[in-house]
Amino acid sequence: MTSIHYLLLAVAYLSGAVPYGYLLTRKSTGLNILKEGSGNIGSTNVGRIAGKAVALQVQLLDMVKGMLPVALVLLLDKLAWLDFPDYYIFLIALLTIIGHNFSIFLGFRGGKGVNTTLGASVLLAPISVFSSVAVYFLVKWQLKFVSAGSIALALFLPVSGYLISSDKLIHFYLLVCCLLILLRHTGNLKRLIAGQERR
Repeated sequence: MTSIHYLLLAVAYLSGAVPYGYLLTRKSTGLNILKEGSGNIGSTNVGRIAGKAVALQVQLLDMVKGMLPVALVLLLDKLAWLDFPDYYIFLIALLTIIGHNFSIFLGFRGGKGVNTTLGASVLLAPISVFSSVAVYFLVKWQLKFVSAGSIALALFLPVSGYLISSDKLIHFYLLVCCLLILLRHTGNLKRLIAGQERR
């Protein structure tokens, strides 16, 4: 890979690392969301601390920051301005998610990655993304827990990818996305099992 390839990887990580949940909560309430609620910068905790309107803004921005680096590389590839290995676009997508989950701007703290995963993945595996979102809403409606819906979404991503696509890179990418979301939801899963999860 060339220096441009590495630069784009850095841009992907930094795009994901922009902590919109932290910034918009601080702007709207003056509070440090890392010290409020669950301490998470994602839209669920933002909604509890700063309200639904701010949470919606964060949700959309977290999706967009995942999607933009992927869209940029896809555009560059289509225009044949650079030669990209087959795996490169998936590495770009994963780095935006990792940037969100482990933001350099917050001492490598961050969110749980669901919205950024959806944004980063929608151009790569749109059917898997939309079907997994449907699973999220179904499970959330049945169990009344956002975390349960998020865990179900994570689990369905690689399953849907396997059923829909024969591309092994897609399979591997969606499996890694699933594992990253599950890793960030370990505490939620333990509380769900113990009956102590917060709605």
